[in-house]
Amino acid sequence: MTRRRIFISSVQKELAQEREGLRDYLHADPLLRRFFDVFLFEDVPAADRSAERGYLNEVKQCDIFLGLFANDYGRENRQGLSSTELEFNAATEAGKTRLIYVKGANDRSKHPKMKALILRAGNELIRRRFDGVATLKPAVYASLVDYLEEERLISTAPFDASPCANAEMDDLDVEAMQAFIRLARHARNFPLPESTRPVKLLAHLNLLVDDHPANAAMLLFGRKPQRFFPTSEIKCAHFHGTEVAKPIPSYQTYKGTVFQMVDQAIDFVMSKIAARVGTRSQNAQAPVTYEIPRDVVAEAVVNAVAHRDYSSNASVQVMLFSDRLEVTNPGGLPKSLTLESLRQAHSSVPRNPLIAESLYLTQYIERMGTGTGDM
Repeated sequence: MTRRRIFISSVQKELAQEREGLRDYLHADPLLRRFFDVFLFEDVPAADRSAERGYLNEVKQCDIFLGLFANDYGRENRQGLSSTELEFNAATEAGKTRLIYVKGANDRSKHPKMKALILRAGNELIRRRFDGVATLKPAVYASLVDYLEEERLISTAPFDASPCANAEMDDLDVEAMQAFIRLARHARNFPLPESTRPVKLLAHLNLLVDDHPANAAMLLFGRKPQRFFPTSEIKCAHFHGTEVAKPIPSYQTYKGTVFQMVDQAIDFVMSKIAARVGTRSQNAQAPVTYEIPRDVVAEAVVNAVAHRDYSSNASVQVMLFSDRLEVTNPGGLPKSLTLESLRQAHSSVPRNPLIAESLYLTQYIERMGTGTGDM
């Protein structure tokens, strides 16, 4: 991910507290520090070059021009322009994103040229007022979050409905989509024919965002989903005893689409648990009874994949012991559910509703909140 660079512009001495406070805040905030680097001219070491040329070059290299305008206009050059106005002009000419914050409830005490600059900025963009560091921080935070959403670096939509960064239609497997349609038509009378074009299928399933694949599309039908989501995998381990112990007798990591990972993980468990073969007294084919029913194993694995937090660096884990099966996934319960409520009838609250929809259409899940009760 390419980090965005913020250039903070103001009269340095007058707004020293705001400049330093804002820089420290952006460096410390858990969200913003992931995306932004901050440039303050006072942080630049001494160098044998023109100061004006230096800060104007930094403006050209930044992504966001953040201007703090107060009372003073600042030292003027031979043309009668201050550094603050020169920087604003450079950002405007370069087409940079400009965020302007004006200190004070009114402009009566401001330098005439600062008044003119504030008026000019107000004619070109939306300004915000502040009266100190305490009110500046939330105003800047709101603007930067809006910027991240517009740039699609973050989203308030569910993870699976957000656009898959750098993904194109060619990254999806057409045969996987055709197989999905076949299975969904058989399982749920899915209305689209097998000959449906990929774009139409994805649009029908709400898996397109401005003609680009959503995260769910890549996880369900991607040629190489792990190229985009490295931790979308299921780690399976079989232990002969009741505790985790090395060496691990059998260990596999499964990758691929959601459907491929689920099928492989279920097969791993079923191949390791005890099975009893019955007689052919009532049928030509001898019945096989497993120590843990296949439906129970499938329910646990599918739930773990459907409801996991895909933004986490952790993976789904399936661990089979001599006395139990443990299936874990990254992510907590939705706020509306508790461990106690899971033991009773409850509504389905999918973390990834688009992934859950496709799993429902192929009859991997029932989407009725019955999974934990069945297990």
